[in-house]
Order: sequence, then C-alpha cells, then structure tokens
Amino acid sequence: MTWSAVLDVAGAVCLLLGAFLCLAGAVGLLRFPDTLSRLHAATKPQTLGLILVLTGLALTLRTWAAVTTLVLLAATQFFTSPVSAHLVGRGAYRNRCVDTDTLEVDELSDALDRSGWDPTH
Repeated sequence: MTWSAVLDVAGAVCLLLGAFLCLAGAVGLLRFPDTLSRLHAATKPQTLGLILVLTGLALTLRTWAAVTTLVLLAATQFFTSPVSAHLVGRGAYRNRCVDTDTLEVDELSDALDRSGWDPTH
C-alpha cells in the first residue's frame, strides 16, 4: 500500500466515525428528555464528530490551504460550542426549563440564592 492510500483510508475512517458521532448526537437531541441532557447530546458528540470529519477531510485533501482552513474551523467549534452550551444551560435553568429532580449536584441554585436573584422578575 502506498502512503497516499494509507492516508485515504485513515481519512475515510475519520469521516465515518465523525458522521456516526454526529448521528448519535442528533438522535440524542430527539430522545433525551430535558434541556441539559439535550445540550450534552448537542455539544459533546457533535464537537468530536465535526473534528473527526475535518480531520478526515484534511487527510483526504492534503493541501495546506485546506488544512489551515479546517484547523481554523475545528478551533472555532472547539472553543465556541462549550461556551454557548454553558450559556444556554444557565438560561434554561434560570427560566425553570430544567428538571431539578434529575440533577445530582445543583451548585447554581446555591449561588443564585446567595445573590438574591428572583426568578419572577
């Protein structure tokens, strides 16, 4: 097998694994019951799935222009997805869209109580 063929196979494997993770995240969005569970499904497998897809593309395309663009896309996804999920989760919690019975640890309610935050305002 040539070096090019090995990179093509590795790229195909990354593309398939990434597509599977994105599919698993989409199924989780449909199946999970509450906002926080859905956020987990939307961020964890989607981020890793996209990074695997971009890695597969980089291994398949093998040009500097494509690789640098794909690295920028992966870095953007890697840094923005957790931050946006955190903000959506806090907003959902403050608007009482979270099933608090399923939470094992609820540190935010203590912090909100200490701050004097009133959900009715």
